[in-house]
Parts: sequence; structure tokens; C-alpha cells
Amino acid sequence: MRHNRFRYGAWRGGPDPLAPPYDVRAAVDQVGAEVLDGGSLREALRNLLRNGPDGGRGLDDLLARARRLRREAMRRGDLDGAVTRAQQLLDQAVATERDALAQVDSDDARFAEAQLANLPRSTSRAVSELSSYEWTSAEARALYEQILDQLRNDVLGQRFQGMKEALQDPATQERMREMLQDLNALLGKHARGENTDDAFAQFMARHGEFFPEQPGSVDELVDALARRAAAGERLLRSLSPQQRAELQSLMEQSLGSLAGEMAALTDNLRALRPDLNWGRGERVRGERDLGYGEAAGALEEIGDLDDLLDQLGQEHPGATLDDVDVEAVERQLGRSAADDLRRLRELERQLRRQGWVTRGADGLTLSPKALRRLGGTALRTVFADLSAGRKGQHDLRDAGAAGELTGASRRWQYGDEQPIDVVRTIGNAVRRQATGGTAVLPIRLDVEDFEIAETERRVSAAVALCVDLSFSMMADGRWGPMKQAALALSHLVATRFPQDALQIIGFGRYATKLSVEELAAVEPDYVQGTNLQHALMLAGRHLRRHPGSDPVVLVVTDGEPTAHLLDDGTSYFHWPSTRETVTSTVHEVDQLTRYGAVLNLFMLGEDPGLRRFVDAVARRSGGRVFTPDADDLGRYVVSDYIRARRGRRG
Repeated sequence: MRHNRFRYGAWRGGPDPLAPPYDVRAAVDQVGAEVLDGGSLREALRNLLRNGPDGGRGLDDLLARARRLRREAMRRGDLDGAVTRAQQLLDQAVATERDALAQVDSDDARFAEAQLANLPRSTSRAVSELSSYEWTSAEARALYEQILDQLRNDVLGQRFQGMKEALQDPATQERMREMLQDLNALLGKHARGENTDDAFAQFMARHGEFFPEQPGSVDELVDALARRAAAGERLLRSLSPQQRAELQSLMEQSLGSLAGEMAALTDNLRALRPDLNWGRGERVRGERDLGYGEAAGALEEIGDLDDLLDQLGQEHPGATLDDVDVEAVERQLGRSAADDLRRLRELERQLRRQGWVTRGADGLTLSPKALRRLGGTALRTVFADLSAGRKGQHDLRDAGAAGELTGASRRWQYGDEQPIDVVRTIGNAVRRQATGGTAVLPIRLDVEDFEIAETERRVSAAVALCVDLSFSMMADGRWGPMKQAALALSHLVATRFPQDALQIIGFGRYATKLSVEELAAVEPDYVQGTNLQHALMLAGRHLRRHPGSDPVVLVVTDGEPTAHLLDDGTSYFHWPSTRETVTSTVHEVDQLTRYGAVLNLFMLGEDPGLRRFVDAVARRSGGRVFTPDADDLGRYVVSDYIRARRGRRG
């Protein structure tokens, strides 16, 4: 028996065929980078899908293609071509008939010439009057008959694709009448909510020849027919009132006994799909006249592209890429565009499935998992700045929550979080395995070998970080560094100093407490006012909720206080600062100072009023003032936090 042998190894034939279409973590980092640069979180997530990750094609590329195709369809030709062509055929028929009558010497010929001379100027009325006319010229009769035959074939061929040639057979026209009757009966049942599965199967078995697209259900049938019917209605609305009346009259004449069933079909489809555009016309213009079928087809294509543009725009609340019709994208924009959309949809699904984003009432937002990654990125950026700082600064990446080493150690017990004493642990293992005073290699560790380094108890800190959310922070390029500093500090506290209590407080006309999620998503407040007094009031409440922790207050601002709370809780704003605003703010400073809080201020910019104010506050509270460049803000805030909590340990 022959046994097959297989060898497995790394794929070496090009890109991994099983790899996901995009690196999901790289996409999250792309969003994070935009947020840390001062961008809006909402816009960053939108830009990810609009521009595509890693420079790939995104929704904007698909939108540009759809808009280009729509512009081309709008320039395809004139929509009144059906009336114009009917008029041209009528003129040719009448001219041919007159030539034939001129060769006949009889009273009947003269009477016929008088009839032709007195035809109405309206094309449709002239066609109607000539319906009983006895033609002398066979060629003229053929031209006249072509007017209604061509229009009837165009109308029915547009409504029921692929039937234009079949309608040349008179027997087919009778089957068309029967099909329309059965179709209206089927749609009536569907509209009343009756079960139409059996009726639909019977309908398709009897009339399937009229539907080469082979719909699989009544809804699919309605969708296809309603789009075409709506295009026909928009064609009529696109014409002038006179042209519309002419075309409607010609259509009724051309359809004959089918006109009533066609009108009923349009009414049924409108009732079943009222959300389609049935009334708004389009001003399509071009160098050539379009027949009814071409004009309605152009408007159907424009309507489909409008729907596609709306889906790709993702403007409605709760929009997702799952709302986009991939088949419509492939039909209108091609296979490559559909593949691009599928990759973007898979990226959006993976972001949700892997827990990087969540969907709320306002659309996608970063999840706590993604915010932790964002905070870690901000902290690594700050640490990189710290490591590149002046000589003598310490790299804080080895900081932990266990406190300073005492030099003593003890055996590890389940639940201990202190660092392992590696030297003593290895020594225990060597002594345990030594035979006759000689160590046996390799050394194998056992649970009983581990020792941990004892540390002193670390005192916790209650930290309030007050950040200015006024519009000037965004206008002067300080919004991104402010977010980066706050996110870095939040991540540092959460991962290295979990015993500390950090509260981020944003202040504009009013102050408010911010979670990490709210901080990442916060956008500038376009209402004037810098209410530092309210922010310090909230900071004091936070500190007093943690009486056993060292109180630390850090303030990041680029403007002097211009607002404060009145007794009724409303905010009073005035620029320049009033004595009442300054007095109220200083009162909160004094409250924090008496409580024993460290109050350090990070002044961004060179506003003289702010400089005078922060200098006075620093002298009054015993705190410090920093004037970092915006790019150095994160390094200053994190360093000062570490310095403040180390300097106040008991």
C-alpha cells in the first residue's frame, strides 16, 4: 500500500492567501494616531473607512467612481427624445403621403390633403386623428405605424427587460395582457399580506418568459419592477408640462388595451415601494435625443447610483457597511469595487468582533480595549521623550505598584504581587538540587524555590487632572498634546499605580468629569469661557472622597479664567477676566491648599494675563508653574505626577 507523504512549511508563493485583508491592530493604531494628533475620534473612525487603512481604497474612492458615472449618465442625451422622434416620424409620414396625393387627380385626394393640412400642432393629437385615416402611400402608413409600435415596444421593453423583440409577435401581446392581469392580482394579494408563495410559483411557471432575470420571490420581483417603473415616472416629471402631456397621450395610444393594466401596475408598485423616488425629475442633457427606453434606462441608472451614493455616504444614524448593497456596487462600479467594499466590510466586522470598536447611538466608537491600546501608545510616546531627555532623568518603565525595595525577601505565596527575587530564587533551586556540594545542570525551578522581594508600603495618591477644553486649545494646535498627556497619565495610573485614584476634569464654560472613553471622544467647546473655578471645585470633591490618599491637582490651560459659577449654578462669562471670576477661582485654590493638595499648573502659550494669574496662584498655594511647549506637555505632566507622589510618601 502506497502512503502519501506531505511536508508543511511557510507559504513562499507571494502574499499569504489566508491572511486577513487588513491588519486590524494597525487600523486601530491609525485611528489612535489621528486622535493623538488632535483629531476627532468620530472623524478618525470615519476616515479609516473612507480613506481605507494603510492607504488602501476606501469609501471615498467608491463614492468618487459613483459620482463620475452619475455625471456621465446626466450628460447622456435629451430626455424628450421620445416626443421628438414621434414628431419626426409623423412629419416624414405626412410628407410622404402628400407626395403620393399630389400624383392623384381626384376629389378624395384633395380632401385628404385638406385633412393633412389641418392636423393639430400637438403630435399626440395629430397621431390620434390619423388613427382612422386611409393612407394612400404604403410607405407613409408604415412610418405612421412605427410611431406607436416603437413607443409601445420601448415602454414595455423598459418595464420588462428582454421583451422588446418578442413584442413584435401579436400573440405575445395577448400573452402580455394576460400576464399583466395576473401580475396585478399577485401584487394585490402581496399588498394585503396574504401568503403568496404558491401564487408566485404558479405565476412564474405561467409567465416566466417575461422575466429573464428569474426573481426568486415576490419581493425580488417587486424590487426589479418598481425601480423601472419609478424611472419611467421620473422621466415624465423631467419633461416640460407640454412634453409630458404629449408623451403620456402617445403612450396611452401605443399601449391600447394594455394601458389600464400598466397604470394599475404602476399604482401597485408605488404602494409597495413608496420609499423610491417617484416624483423628482432630473435635468439630463446631451448632444443626442434619447428614446423612451434609453431615457428611462438612464434615469434608472441615475436612481440606482443615487441609492448607492446614499449607502456609501453612511450619513444616516446607525449606518454600517452591511447596509451597502454589494451586488449593486458590482453592477454599477465593477468587480474590483465590490471586492474593495467586501474588504472594508470585513475590516468593520473584525473591529467589532475582536472588541476594538462598539456601536452606539452616534455610530462607531473605540471600546475600552482599544482605549487601553491608545493610552499605551500615548504612554510609550511620552516615555520615549523621557528617555531622550536631559541627563539624570530616570526611565520610568520599571516603575510598579509594589513600592520601594527594602532588601529583605520571603517565600512566595499564592496571591503575592511583589517582584520575584531572581538571585535568591535561583539559589534556592541550586541548593535543593545540589548533590555532594555540586549543582546538577540544568537547574529546574520548583514552586517552593520562589522568593519575592519585600517592599515598603506605597502610599496612594488622589490625582485630579484638569484640562482646558476651550476652542483656543484646538485653534493653537494644543488639543492633540493635551489628549496625549491625559491618556498617557490615565494609562500609567491604571497599569503602574492602580492604587491611585485619577479623575480627569475638562473645563470650558462649565467643568465636567471625563472618563477615558469621553476624553478620547471629546471635541472642542465652541462656547466661550474658561471656568477653572468649577474645575477646581470638582477636583476638591474628588480629593475629599479619598481622604487616605495624597492629594495632587494638575492643571493644563492656555488662558486665564474668564468664567465662574454663580450662586444659582449658572456660569458667568466675561472677557477680560473680572475681579469676581478671579476671586472665585482663588477661593477654590485656597480650599485645595488648606486641604494639603499639591497644585501644579502647566501653562501653554504666552498669554500675559494667564502668566500673571498662574504666578500668583503658585506663590499662594506653594505649587509650581511649568511652561512646556505643546509637544513636551505629556513628558512634563507624567514626570510631575511621578515627582509629586514620590515626594509625599509617608
